[in-house]
Amino acid sequence: MSSWVLPAFLGLGLAAACGFRAFLPLLILSAAAHFGVLGLHLNESFAWIGSTGALLALSIAAAAEMLGDLIPFIDNALSIIGNVSGPIAGAIAAGSVFEAADPATAAIAGIIVGAPTALTFSATQTGVRAASTATTGGLANPVVSVVEDVLAFVLVALAIVLPLLVPVALGALLFIAWRAVRRFRRRARSTRAAATPFARSG
Repeated sequence: MSSWVLPAFLGLGLAAACGFRAFLPLLILSAAAHFGVLGLHLNESFAWIGSTGALLALSIAAAAEMLGDLIPFIDNALSIIGNVSGPIAGAIAAGSVFEAADPATAAIAGIIVGAPTALTFSATQTGVRAASTATTGGLANPVVSVVEDVLAFVLVALAIVLPLLVPVALGALLFIAWRAVRRFRRRARSTRAAATPFARSG
C-alpha cells in the first residue's frame, strides 16, 4: 500500500509547489534524480527529468520565472499563465514519483493527483496576487512573490522528507490564503469607503 500512498502524498506536495512555481519543483526533482540524492527514484518513463539537458533547461526556466515574477505587470501575467503551466508541471511531477507503476498508470496518476492540485494552488495564488495588486497598487507583490518562492521550496522539501504531513500542510496553506484574500478585500473596501466622502465633497 505504501507504494501508492507515499508517492501520492509526495505527488500532492510537488504538484502544490508547481501551483506556486511551475519550474522550481521540477528543477529540484531533476537535480535530485541527476545527482542521485534525497532518495528519489523516478518512474522509468520520466527518467528524462534527470537528464543533463532537462537540468539545464529547467534551471534557466526556473530562474526566468522567479526573476520575472518580481517585475510589476509581468508578475500578474505569469500568475495567469501559471494556471496552465502549473497543472502541466504538476501532472509531470506527480506522475514521475510513482516509481513502481507502469508508465501508463504513472501518467494517469500524475494527471489525477497533480493537475487539479496544481490548478487549485495556482488559482489561489492568482487570487492573492489580484487582491494584493488591488489593495497596494502592486507594491506588495514582490514580497508576495518571495513568499511564494519560499513556499514552493518548503513544500518540495516537506513532500520529500515527510510526505505524510503534506495534506495537513496543504489544508493550512489554503486556509491562510483564504484569510489573506479576505484581509486584502476588507482593506480595499475600507480604502474606497474613506475616499468616497472626499470624492463627493469635490
